[in-house]
Amino acid sequence: MADRGCPLEAAPLLCRGAGRAWLSWSDITQKGYEKKRAKLLARYIPLIQGIDPSLQAENRIPGPSQTTAAAPKQQKSRPTTSRDERFRSDVHTEAVQAALAKYKERKMPMPSKRRSVLVHSSVETYTPPDTSSASEDEGSLRRPGRLTSTPLQSHSSVEPWLDRVIQGSSTSSSASSTSSHPGGRPTAAPSAAATPGAAAATALAGREAHTHIDLHSAPPDVTTGLVEHSYFERPQVASVRSVPRGCSGSMLETADGVPVNSRVSSKIQQLLNTLKRPKRPPLKEFFVDDFEELLEVQQPDPNQPKPEGSETSVLRGEPLTAGVPRPPSLLATLQRWGTAQPKSPCLTALDTTGKATYTLTYGKLWSRSLKLAYTLLNKLTSKNEPLLKPGDRVALVFPNSDPVMFMVAFYGCLLAELVPVPIEVPLTRKDAGSQQVGFLLGSCGVSLALTTDACQKGLPKAQTGEVATFKGWPPLSWLVIDGKHLARPPKDWHPLTQDTRTGTAYIEYKTSKEGSTVGVTVSHASLLAQCRALTQACGYSEAETLTNVLDFKRDAGLWHGVLTSVMNRMHVVSIPYALMKANPLSWIQKVCFYKARAALVKSRDMHWSLLAQRGQRDVSLSSLRMLIVADGANPWSISSCDAFLNVFQSRGLRPEVICPCASSPEALTVAIRRPPDLGGPPPRKAVLSMNGLSYGVIRVDTEEKLSVLTVQDVGQVMPGANVCVVKLEGTPYLCKTDEVGEICVNSSATGTAYYGLLGITKNVFEAVPVTAGGAPVFDRPFTRTGLLGFIGPDNLVFIVGKLDGLMVTGVRRHNADDVVATALAVEPMKFVYRGRIAVFSVTVLHDDRIVLVAEQRPDASEEDSFQWMSRVLQPMVG
Repeated sequence: MADRGCPLEAAPLLCRGAGRAWLSWSDITQKGYEKKRAKLLARYIPLIQGIDPSLQAENRIPGPSQTTAAAPKQQKSRPTTSRDERFRSDVHTEAVQAALAKYKERKMPMPSKRRSVLVHSSVETYTPPDTSSASEDEGSLRRPGRLTSTPLQSHSSVEPWLDRVIQGSSTSSSASSTSSHPGGRPTAAPSAAATPGAAAATALAGREAHTHIDLHSAPPDVTTGLVEHSYFERPQVASVRSVPRGCSGSMLETADGVPVNSRVSSKIQQLLNTLKRPKRPPLKEFFVDDFEELLEVQQPDPNQPKPEGSETSVLRGEPLTAGVPRPPSLLATLQRWGTAQPKSPCLTALDTTGKATYTLTYGKLWSRSLKLAYTLLNKLTSKNEPLLKPGDRVALVFPNSDPVMFMVAFYGCLLAELVPVPIEVPLTRKDAGSQQVGFLLGSCGVSLALTTDACQKGLPKAQTGEVATFKGWPPLSWLVIDGKHLARPPKDWHPLTQDTRTGTAYIEYKTSKEGSTVGVTVSHASLLAQCRALTQACGYSEAETLTNVLDFKRDAGLWHGVLTSVMNRMHVVSIPYALMKANPLSWIQKVCFYKARAALVKSRDMHWSLLAQRGQRDVSLSSLRMLIVADGANPWSISSCDAFLNVFQSRGLRPEVICPCASSPEALTVAIRRPPDLGGPPPRKAVLSMNGLSYGVIRVDTEEKLSVLTVQDVGQVMPGANVCVVKLEGTPYLCKTDEVGEICVNSSATGTAYYGLLGITKNVFEAVPVTAGGAPVFDRPFTRTGLLGFIGPDNLVFIVGKLDGLMVTGVRRHNADDVVATALAVEPMKFVYRGRIAVFSVTVLHDDRIVLVAEQRPDASEEDSFQWMSRVLQPMVG
């Protein structure tokens, strides 16, 4: 080029102009052009500090001899083809000079570079392009291991201008290449378009001695053709992968060391955007239920009934009698009867044939309980340390056919200041129900289980002969409490019985709707208050006989048959469940035999007695003054009570004797009907519209319809208790007088907490009902009972269902007990078994669907059963 009279400063201009002309009429790719351009301009770009001296020698401007010698050497390094002619700089030199002279004569300002029409993205979203399609000449343009990263030295303001010049040249060249003729000859427009970039390079040549390349500037965004760029420093690295000689700020290396172009096609742009921003929803959107889009938003019915009554108030029960002298604790009462009336009968157990197997006296109960308490505290050791300490929890595993040993174990734990946890006998090692009980035992920290020799022999055994470890249960030590296994205490050993204790007396398990098991703690103060309230409400007196058909380990069977009976020195006759299955009339027969004054049953027992009473003419129930129906809160129990009264009224049963009651594990006994001689009002019934109840509103209807629910009162609230009705959801506002809500009780005779569950304990045992204005209705918290009902005339409590049985279909609420009562009202005796009806709900699209399952009688036809089903469905959907 020096031989042709070309000045040295114009060499970059000629090379760039020639390269742009080659690109205009050839089919060279953009990437190939960038490689060749970088190689040609590498000789004239300022040197980088720290570069290898041998590399600097290569970058020196060659003389004429070196230029002519380099051409054969370069041609020798690769096969000679017709394409080599397009890369020779002396082919179009004269044309380029003519174009330059033409622009100098015009002295026109340099046209601005066209902005890319592609979508511009920021430097932060830069993604290196795919380098798999690089040409084979790419390797010859790299010098691996010769460059090191250096900081910016001087003239930093030149860098943005340098980037714009080189990018403008690249963009103009690309535009000229796309507008070439098919014949391969360039037009005048491409040549003229190439000149601004060349003129800029000429101006740049004078400053090449003062310009340095910053290898640490951010790589350009390959998805834009913008002139303006955001510059920021990347963290410096120890070494940099090789880059082509002559690369500038807009031609920096990618992760693979490949020069990056500043323009790509629209398809590649779309691919890059897809890779950079994958269409993955945010994390929170993974938890959005798509079913909500399928749900139909149900608008409230403008004709639906709404409560119209006034706001209710707190209902106060009668005060506990304070004039009657009472012992300070239940244990003091047991000590009194055990020493003063040792031969008085306390409990009689029956076998499956109805014969009395053993009668436990108060003297035996006191002495055996003392032995067990002494054994638990002094004879059980672990590593020379007592196994149990006061306050520890102990499991009581006894069958329903052995109330005597259960009573001894219960009072023995109370004397030893231990907390008994009565549970059911596990049937198999993997019983689902026993797994939940095992979880309760583990949360209570139970390590010892009390049982009898007969019960232990019936438990599943391991290969070693010991009791097997049940699934979900903690490791337990088993202690048989039969007489021969207990030690006699010294005469000077006396447990504390006269002190009023403040800790937990026992823990009663409760199974929720979902199947989980929780433990309700009952304190010594609550236990004593419950016994006193039941004594006053039921009018119990000394030496009375009570026939108990219920489970003596929990609920009303425990409160009446084990605790309150001891306070009043009553005689309890326990009827095992196996005997009731063999002879449903057995409890009535024992009432006649023992002249029982009170009986504790369920509505199912009354129904079974109706089926088996035929041929029994010598039965008399005249001795009964109270027939306590423990499940009287269930709406369907009224049919059993009415049918039982109609049959046995001629055999001495008085109507006022039937006393339904309402209770819950959290609040213990909530209300009980009392005979007139105890000051109770006459019983009442309520005929309510099922449609109104489904909206939580009380509407009185006629009894001739199937779409009504007839309920009976459960009596007055317990002595010393305060009761109110609150709304089911949200803040516990007081309900209106014609509105169904949840019954809440404030009393000293309620449970105290769910063991180990502080969260739900505060919600259930520390509820604060408020008025419509937000003011608390009482200065002490209330306990939620889980019973749904309202306060009727004469301050009588009516229960229409339970919170666990609530099923929501749309905006309407149904209760499982109400559905059962409706099914029983449609003459089920002819088509299905009365006691074999189950009601539950399944969730479909966030809505409950009611399912009723009834066992069909073998003599009923399919058509008759279908008609019965249709009659049952009408009142529920109407």
